[in-house]
Amino acid sequence: MKSLSKSAILVFVQLLLFTELFGQKPDLQRINPTNWWVGMKNPNLQILLYGNNIAAQQLTLQPYAGVKIKKTNKVENPNYLFVDLEIAKTTKAGKLAFTLGTGADALKIDYELKSRTAKPQAVTQADVVYLIMPDRFSNGDETNDKFDNMVDNNSDRKNPWLRHGGDLQGIINHLDYIKELGATSIWLTPVVENNQPVTNEGGTMRSAYHGYGFTDHYNVDKRLGGNEAYLKLIKVAHEKGIKVIQDAVYNHVGINHWFLRDMPSKDWLNRWDSYTNTSYKDQPIFDIHASEYDKKVTSNGWFVPFLPDLNQKNPFLANFLIQHALWTIEYFDIDAWRIDTYIYNDMEFMNRCNKAILDEHPTMLIFGESAVGTVVSQSYFTKNNFNIPFKCNLPSSCDFQVQSAINTALNEKFGWSEGVNRLYQVIAQDMVYQNPERLVPFVENHDSDRYFSVIGEDFNKYKMGLTWLYTLRGIPQMYYGTEILMKNFKNPTDAEVRKDFPGGWAGDKENKFVASGRNDKENEAFEWNKKLLNYRKTSEAITQGKMKQFLPFDGIYVYFRYTDKQRVMVVSNSNTTEKEISTKNFAEILKTSQSAKNIMTGETLNDIKNIKVPPMTALILEIN
Repeated sequence: MKSLSKSAILVFVQLLLFTELFGQKPDLQRINPTNWWVGMKNPNLQILLYGNNIAAQQLTLQPYAGVKIKKTNKVENPNYLFVDLEIAKTTKAGKLAFTLGTGADALKIDYELKSRTAKPQAVTQADVVYLIMPDRFSNGDETNDKFDNMVDNNSDRKNPWLRHGGDLQGIINHLDYIKELGATSIWLTPVVENNQPVTNEGGTMRSAYHGYGFTDHYNVDKRLGGNEAYLKLIKVAHEKGIKVIQDAVYNHVGINHWFLRDMPSKDWLNRWDSYTNTSYKDQPIFDIHASEYDKKVTSNGWFVPFLPDLNQKNPFLANFLIQHALWTIEYFDIDAWRIDTYIYNDMEFMNRCNKAILDEHPTMLIFGESAVGTVVSQSYFTKNNFNIPFKCNLPSSCDFQVQSAINTALNEKFGWSEGVNRLYQVIAQDMVYQNPERLVPFVENHDSDRYFSVIGEDFNKYKMGLTWLYTLRGIPQMYYGTEILMKNFKNPTDAEVRKDFPGGWAGDKENKFVASGRNDKENEAFEWNKKLLNYRKTSEAITQGKMKQFLPFDGIYVYFRYTDKQRVMVVSNSNTTEKEISTKNFAEILKTSQSAKNIMTGETLNDIKNIKVPPMTALILEIN
């Protein structure tokens, strides 16, 4: 038999390649976003297609009024294709018909353009935010506790570092409890799929029950109930007058994210010659003297080794993240947006992302986690009044400065800069913010020591600190269990401050969702919170008013919340003895008023020229 010539072999190989590429039905494995909407302010959409050697396939669109393919983009990895669409304002809802490939083996792809139905409700100073870690709140559906086809298929309540089975149905089951308490919004730690392996953290194997290691942006974790359960939760919450806040993560993903197993390009992540952790230092980002190296380490260093750091300067990744945010808000009808690890993101990307959301939803509250140590730093990472070259456009921030000030004020003796002076001084710096009333102050969250433990389990301090939280300017955030005196320090790990809510699981010995399951002190705490939070809903001064504070003296701190129609006076005595104070120094706001009502006791004070304040107490007085 004669051997084939080199030219014949080359033709044969080319024929095999042609058959491989074009003679088989294209292998489309993913398309993100999974759908889109007509009527968006931004007419541009970039669709990610993923599948084996998909970039070699031809993509066409059947004519559809108002929609056209502007460009198809190939990247280093031939398994990706990024398709730029333009959707005119006049485009009607319907299904786009794409064809991938040619001939008899071409793949037909339907892509839905929906009508917009989401109607986010503004989260404002009138709201109180209740923070929930779904895995630790309540297990409403035991059938979704674990799945054998997920890399972490453990669920063990006896192990503080593993999943405990809490889910979205569990939250649905207790929305009436949250409403009774007086909270008006719920913020859940991330619900996006975390199909992460357990990781070795400090010598213990821990699961990603907290939710901050995304592995598929377009699916809610099925151990929480999946997309359908999230849609149900939001629908029921809205019916009960409760708003829903999404927890977003842009800085990193989980090590098991599907696109990390076959990355689109080498620059999809922030890469270093050897592993480099972020310094966790915020100062280099705004320091006018900072080195470029230190800035890069803060922004591009990895948060932890098992959360790969995303390179938001990559335009395709940036579009992917921004469009996911917009898709989530539209698909689930999200009311507000909280951003994790804000300071470690690329700030130009963040401005672009925030703007994209606000262009579509101008009144939406977007607030970031900037866990920093000073007012200047916190204000840099939100809309501020500084005359500086780069300006962040983030509308709001978690108010770590007020958290620190409240806890410090409760534990320090009064002094020149100590005790309640610390809180006064933080509020006195509000001039740096464009909108201090949109900040989200708190006393504890899922990353901090429990408030009741920090203040030495002192019930008087507990009430005074929460009085400040609920009546100062801003949108107060509480943490599940604050209202029933849940306690603990982060020793040895965060799991100690993320305990299961008692009564959230079948068979729990105690059920603290009901009064009969709480002890006397827990019921007192719950009822106290309930009374103040429900009064807060009706108080125009607190929910809409301005704030005026007076210089603390002798351990006494006085401030007012007020409008033209209502004035609320908060008088705090941080001493261990009763104090009687004259109100003549407050005449500019009290004017000729002679009496007031004590909101928490119902008592009427017929003469407020002098007010007696018990030790370690904050009085809330509605001025007549």
